[in-house]
Amino acid sequence: MADVMIMKEIEDTALRLGVDLSTLDLDSIRLPPGENCGILSDDEDVYQEDNLEFDSGFGNIIVVDNLPVVPREKFEKLEGVVRKIYSQIGVIKEDGLWMPVDPETEKTLGYCFIEYNTPQEAELAKEKTHGYKLDRAHIFSVNMFDDFDRFMKVPDEWAPPETKPYVSGENLQHWLTDPKARDQFVIRAGSDTEVLWNDARHLKPDPVYKRAFWTESFVQWSPLGTYLATVHRQGAAVWGGASTFNRLMRYAHPQVKLIDFSPGEKYLVTYSSHEPSNPRDANRVVINIFDVRTGKVMRDFKGSADDFAIGGAGGVTGVSWPVFKWSGGKDDKYFARMGKNILSVYETETFSLVDKKSLKVENIMDFSWSPTDPIIALFVPEMGGGNQPARVSLVQIPGKEELRQKNLFSVSDCKMYWQSNGDYLAVNVDRYTKTKKSTYTGFELFRIKERDIPIEVLELENKNDKIIAFAWEPKGHRFVVIHGDNPKPDVSIYSMRTAQNTGRVSKLTTLKGKQANALFWSPAGRYIVLAGLKGFNGQLEFYNVDELETMATAEHFMATDIEWDPTGRYVATSVTSVHEMENGFNIWSFNGKHLYRILKDHFFQFLWRPRPPSFLSPEKEEEIAKNLKKYSKKYEAEDQDVSLLLSEQEREKRRMLKEEWDKWVNEWKRLHEEESSQRQKLRDGEASDEEEEYEAKDIEVEEVIDVSQEVLQFEYGQE
Repeated sequence: MADVMIMKEIEDTALRLGVDLSTLDLDSIRLPPGENCGILSDDEDVYQEDNLEFDSGFGNIIVVDNLPVVPREKFEKLEGVVRKIYSQIGVIKEDGLWMPVDPETEKTLGYCFIEYNTPQEAELAKEKTHGYKLDRAHIFSVNMFDDFDRFMKVPDEWAPPETKPYVSGENLQHWLTDPKARDQFVIRAGSDTEVLWNDARHLKPDPVYKRAFWTESFVQWSPLGTYLATVHRQGAAVWGGASTFNRLMRYAHPQVKLIDFSPGEKYLVTYSSHEPSNPRDANRVVINIFDVRTGKVMRDFKGSADDFAIGGAGGVTGVSWPVFKWSGGKDDKYFARMGKNILSVYETETFSLVDKKSLKVENIMDFSWSPTDPIIALFVPEMGGGNQPARVSLVQIPGKEELRQKNLFSVSDCKMYWQSNGDYLAVNVDRYTKTKKSTYTGFELFRIKERDIPIEVLELENKNDKIIAFAWEPKGHRFVVIHGDNPKPDVSIYSMRTAQNTGRVSKLTTLKGKQANALFWSPAGRYIVLAGLKGFNGQLEFYNVDELETMATAEHFMATDIEWDPTGRYVATSVTSVHEMENGFNIWSFNGKHLYRILKDHFFQFLWRPRPPSFLSPEKEEEIAKNLKKYSKKYEAEDQDVSLLLSEQEREKRRMLKEEWDKWVNEWKRLHEEESSQRQKLRDGEASDEEEEYEAKDIEVEEVIDVSQEVLQFEYGQE
């Protein structure tokens, strides 16, 4: 998308300068050696910093030792086996596999050279196949070709290695110690990517770091905010730091398109899809799982797009991202993916299947992990023409024990929503009516932490209402549903416990006829933003769920995205480049007060930097909440100082404007005096410029413009 925008800017500039681009051969233009017009591409950055020269040196060649020694008649077969193993890792160059032969015996020498397109592929091949067991007698020993030169330079006598002084690395969490308790966010606009502080007190963003062409497609924060990930043709990279973002690690994966972090930031999953040479074949999919800190590939998955198809026998064909879903918590212990009639659960200690086998689930359609516990909720649709009902099951990992199951009848669709603490699971079920011509909606509510996991059924007052949006309160017991028909659906708020009855769901209120099709809870709970996106033209309503009252209504015309900051103090609304006008973002307070607006052409992304969970215990947080006035005095004093500073700045601004105005007036007075003699001359010697000294008279002047004669015919007796 950025390339399209840059080309459009070139075309606009050419049009302004009167240059016809169709007459230019852009490929023939060559910059002088070393000239880059001030733009350092990410590729050049990689080449310069890491000396990854693709076309020079031998960094892309590996040597595979301990191959079988075979005669010439078996040479082709052995070469085919070796090529099959190593072509799965990367692209081998044409004539890039060479297996030397002893000219006397005409047998192979037991080793070969393999040349890849890139050094990254060669490194990966060495890492993955060193120690590979071809058979009992042949275990591969793989080295980089460049290593042999290093081995030859090993001195005959051992010398102790030089001890380097310890240099502490940069604290990647330093940004959390900001004395003003601000949050950071990243934006992408045009070719630039910027990280900024949200300085809401001063009603403006405060720049942290800016870089052009930082990524080739998108950026993504890690779940705890430690890293910022960028995507490039050669793979992905992560960056971090206090004030400057240094590259911490690269992950070689050519043509990577998508990335995903594990919840605890230990692992990075990368995905690529490659066009097949035969149009009849499916796209080739490659998925790598990297250790974030070391960059090592822990496990890879390869196959056609059909191998990663989502759904059972009647499911949807295609790859849905993320392919792998991670278990909740920071330990990143399990991850799972769904296949045809199976659920494959892997553990990260060995990156192999739990119990060495997948879980067989006939016709499985969807699954999701509890956010906090190793529990999987899975959905299986009806089978056998309705003879076997649909079901939702809760399965404990690693024992694969079924904790609870609920059969569902006449189901057309099902969606599952976990509450952030894993206390509740809401299952939104669309069911067919008896005539099968229409559907109605209801909810199955699982109380996960209670004994025997009781299930409660919730039906809307109007069963035929369409569910437009659903969201749990973070760390809370309430949920909100937008239901009904556009353009003015209803919004209902429910609680899983009330003062009167802690064991039954109850409705708190219904807001009638709201222009909303999306809802966003504050990360701290209590507040929600009801938003009308896309066709609703950016209508916003800031609502207090505790008091059941609207705090403010506003509008951000054509808003496409809304995101709360991680503390729940501020809300960002943005218009991305899907619209051609009004690109940029607005920052609001939690109660709907507009703070500031930034316009950016070709605006692509706005992402708040996530914060890790608090180290405070629930008891300590409760104590702070009770004594908030004591803690808030410090910040109230700071706010007052900022307010005075802003007032002083405003006065200074007005003073400068007045000085500028006085300067402008005095300049015109000077010009007026300089032209006095000319005015006097134009007034026939009258020296005064004062209007009241003149008497105004109206004088009428008649002037003959033209005279013409015309002879008229006149007959006698005619009057």
